[in-house]
Amino acid sequence: MKSTAGNLLIISAPSGAGKTSLVNAVISRMENIAASISHTTRPCRPGERDGIDYFFIDETEFEQMILAGDFLEHARVFGNLYGTSFKQIHRTLDTGTDLLLEIDWQGAQSVRRSYPDAVSIFVMPPSEASLRERLVARGMDGEEVINQRMQAAMSEISHYREYEYLVVNDDFDRALAELCLIVSACRLKTEPQRSRLSDSLRRLMASADAV
Repeated sequence: MKSTAGNLLIISAPSGAGKTSLVNAVISRMENIAASISHTTRPCRPGERDGIDYFFIDETEFEQMILAGDFLEHARVFGNLYGTSFKQIHRTLDTGTDLLLEIDWQGAQSVRRSYPDAVSIFVMPPSEASLRERLVARGMDGEEVINQRMQAAMSEISHYREYEYLVVNDDFDRALAELCLIVSACRLKTEPQRSRLSDSLRRLMASADAV
């Protein structure tokens, strides 16, 4: 499947690498770009809003969506289910809006099978020690969960070679600037430009044919 409108950008990173903060900053800085909203069975955290941060549903509804083939990709992470629906992606891309999709390496593999033209970006922490410090500083998990997240993070990092772009988040502003450059480069590819500049290109080609 391929959209001829907006660009689909996959962003993966280990938990605590700052991926979500970077995605939110890119959306605040750039126009015509949005973040994909996933479905999840995990409880809504303080400050989160249904339909804005996630679509919060129970496991029964999630399983029904799986059986109906509604998900592009889905996975169970730390006991909770997460999934990206085809409808959510199509609704955004078809308007010509670029879409940032935050998923793990397994989900990224599934997305690339359906959207081979998707652009993939991996956000890397500067070191293992800094990643642990960030997870501890969040104050959301106990030591056992943090150790589980660190183990999962090392597994996630081992797949960075599968991605087209690699951004190291050792300096937030620099990492943000690099992500914005990647988005801008995607918009300058020939196929998206053909769609956006169709009238101008048609006139230019007509003039060229007349020479």
